[in-house]
Amino acid sequence: MKVAIIHNKDLTGVINRLGVQNKERYNPKTVKLLAESLEKNGHNVRIIDGNMHVIEKLQEFMPRVIDGERMGMVFNMAYGIQGESRYTHLPSMLEMLGIPYVGSGPEGHALALDKVITKIIMQRQGIPTPHFWVFSTGDEDMSGVEFPAIVKPKMEAVSYGLSVIDNENDLREATKFIISEFGQQALVEQFIRGREFCVGLLGNGDPEAFPVLEIDLEGDPDAIQTSDDKRKKPRGKVCPAEIPSLVAENMIELSKQAFRVLGLKDFCRVDIRVDEDQNIYLLEVNSMASLGRTGSYVHAAGVTGYDYTILVNKILDVAAVRYFSESDFTQTEEIKQITKEKLPLSVRIRGFLRSRQEETEKLLAKMVNINTHVRNVEGVNAFGSLIRNKLSRLGFTHEVFPQVDVGNRMFFSNTSLNEYDVLILGHLDNATPFNKQVHYRETEQKLYGTAIWDSKGGLALLIAALRALRFVRLLRKLKVAILLTTDDSRQGLISKDHIREFSERAGTIIGLSGAGSDGTVITSRSGAAVYNCQMNLVKPENAEDVAAADAGFCRLLSAIAELTNESQGVVVGLREVKIKSDIASLVSEGEAFLSVRTNVSEQAEEIDSKIRKLAKKMTRKKNKYQIEGGVRRLPMLRTDEVEKTYQQVRNLGTLLDIRILEEHRWSSADICFVDPLKAKVDGLGPIGGYHSSLDEYVLRNSMFDRASLLALLLHDLGKGTR
Repeated sequence: MKVAIIHNKDLTGVINRLGVQNKERYNPKTVKLLAESLEKNGHNVRIIDGNMHVIEKLQEFMPRVIDGERMGMVFNMAYGIQGESRYTHLPSMLEMLGIPYVGSGPEGHALALDKVITKIIMQRQGIPTPHFWVFSTGDEDMSGVEFPAIVKPKMEAVSYGLSVIDNENDLREATKFIISEFGQQALVEQFIRGREFCVGLLGNGDPEAFPVLEIDLEGDPDAIQTSDDKRKKPRGKVCPAEIPSLVAENMIELSKQAFRVLGLKDFCRVDIRVDEDQNIYLLEVNSMASLGRTGSYVHAAGVTGYDYTILVNKILDVAAVRYFSESDFTQTEEIKQITKEKLPLSVRIRGFLRSRQEETEKLLAKMVNINTHVRNVEGVNAFGSLIRNKLSRLGFTHEVFPQVDVGNRMFFSNTSLNEYDVLILGHLDNATPFNKQVHYRETEQKLYGTAIWDSKGGLALLIAALRALRFVRLLRKLKVAILLTTDDSRQGLISKDHIREFSERAGTIIGLSGAGSDGTVITSRSGAAVYNCQMNLVKPENAEDVAAADAGFCRLLSAIAELTNESQGVVVGLREVKIKSDIASLVSEGEAFLSVRTNVSEQAEEIDSKIRKLAKKMTRKKNKYQIEGGVRRLPMLRTDEVEKTYQQVRNLGTLLDIRILEEHRWSSADICFVDPLKAKVDGLGPIGGYHSSLDEYVLRNSMFDRASLLALLLHDLGKGTR
């Protein structure tokens, strides 16, 4: 299942700063640990910052249930950024978006976060809680307060602002500090001398209770647990608490009662004080119990038998059952088995790739910022050297095929044999000249730059996938070859023979072109033909000859364009048209570059013949036409072998919970030169497209997903699992 972990990291991701700013957030190490724990159970996990961009990120990641995919979930770790009832902000948004999530809803969080409302509800339900008073200015009549008393903000957690006072002057000072510092009312509560406990709950209806845990106050009945204790040097914990069984049972029952009357869901922690006469007082209910490793909730869960991996997956399960069916999502026994055995390959690969995500993006930025225009031989060769450096560290040897005008082709292999499990095709060149190059830039959602989608993103994630396979000690067991051409922009005119030669030695051929926006892989491609059509006016006598030549050239181009028949798989496009015409000097010259796409091999010859016949038909005594060029690549057909490879990719996508669809792409590529009977698939690069005519982009998170997919596919192809 796809699971988005949402937490608050960047508190500046708002339009304006307004209201009380949040002081509570998760340590990024805890968020990462939780993600790894969910991935161990096979979930596809994404970590998302819960700021104003969260909706856009969820739109990109969450499954499209309307298309038949299983719904994903959010694991809510977001305490909010600013304002009142901040625990409610993300759940309210998720309710609006229709996305299931872990934890209580807006109403439950609102009640539990407001300590005053919580105490009023508990009082009315007969749940014991200390006497309390609420102050708004610090200048009110405080004569009724019973000392010692404890002062705290009305709507904060983690013991922020907590202090114990024993006289009215200190009380006024502490109250005014709370009001000033936190921008909210001060709650003054009767201080209960004695011992401090907590009860962790997990589930719904009649939730499971962990053993009662005692906070070790070292025998001091006047001690409390401060925010510094919780964040910097946690106090010791005793679990199960050394108390009479009847007292423990009463604590648990009262905690469950509070959980239900506040309308909480999935999990929580109830904080309790017990006085020296064994009287129980519920202090507050934390509807977002900390999942930090040193926290009381996690500690008590461990005593129950839930290690961290089991615990967080169990929390996800009980939330999923609340939305879906129990049979689909209760997996605790399977989780326990996973923790005892070696982690699945997919989990180990994803864990490695997640830890190297920043490194992969830095490599991609370096790639994009090298200009690799097909005529920039120096830039193309520099890019090839960068790839060579990365692959040599992974045990790949290389062979260089020097080219004078387009840069050197490069072939890599990690085996001395002349047969390979897989041949990976990529290219080093692109068609963007230096003065139009778009340099690398990034947003939270996307990465931009010239060739980032078409070629360079695929090469970056290939290196990431190979690194992951080396990490799990499987790369040496695979026979992998990589061919990087330098004339893709010229339709593979020079490289085609090498592509055919090396592909004959491989079991499967994989192309690294970018994937479509729906998470596609390419199972067929159009063939390509390119033409240069030229016109010249010979021996003009008057202005009418010039006009006639211009009109004739336009009619020819129009007739050629009308050969398009998309339903039959034929598209003819005019890439560039130039006409130089002057009736004063009697000049008429024309030139047009044509691009033809065909989906059937026979169509290429047929269209070629028609173009030449049209040019011959339009030729007159004074108007001469010349057609140069022809078929460059035949179509890549969707054969039975392609279908088998696609199904293999799709099965791996299901394992990884990655959306995989197939696509016919109207552009051609080097993979079109591969024998039609060979197993092959293209589009294993990152998801993306064109933001503008020159500005390509990839979805940032797809680099991680597609690298995982490619690594597993290479592993399967090495085992011969077709």
